[in-house]
Amino acid sequence: MTGMETTSPGPTLSERVVHLWEKRDTPEAKQLIRYTMVSVISTLVSVAVLALVFGVFHIWGEVGSTVFANAVASVPSYFLTRNWVWGKSGRSHLVKEIIPFWAMSGLGVVFSIFGAAIAKHVGQRLGLSHFEQTVLVELANLASFAIFWVAKYLVFNRIFKVHPLEELDELVEAA
Repeated sequence: MTGMETTSPGPTLSERVVHLWEKRDTPEAKQLIRYTMVSVISTLVSVAVLALVFGVFHIWGEVGSTVFANAVASVPSYFLTRNWVWGKSGRSHLVKEIIPFWAMSGLGVVFSIFGAAIAKHVGQRLGLSHFEQTVLVELANLASFAIFWVAKYLVFNRIFKVHPLEELDELVEAA
């Protein structure tokens, strides 16, 4: 050895896609697909409500509209996440499930409020129309929740206690 050892850059994108495709029928992959679908559903609900209350009816400003839209979207998200993604049934546990879920949802809303406020400010500074500002606020809302997507998955997996931590690490590494 010359002292100049190189490390492998890791699997390529195509190798990762092949690996994910091979794992598509595992319980973990199915769970991740369901989690993704819940995210899509709650995002669509949030986008629709935000478009109505901020864009169409002008009920509140960007902050109030963002809070309301995401609060509305969190209700079906909780039940779908708990029941469909993690297969939990029966009564929800206030301290172990409900409070942590709403705390994470609240963090996401707070983050999205900052994104919406910045988007509205940028839109006003650029002299955008209300429609263009609405699009910008919607994009900020989507970007904010995209950032929280992985963090919420990790927290929800712990809340609903389905996978041991070692399996979760392997799932995240594989993704």
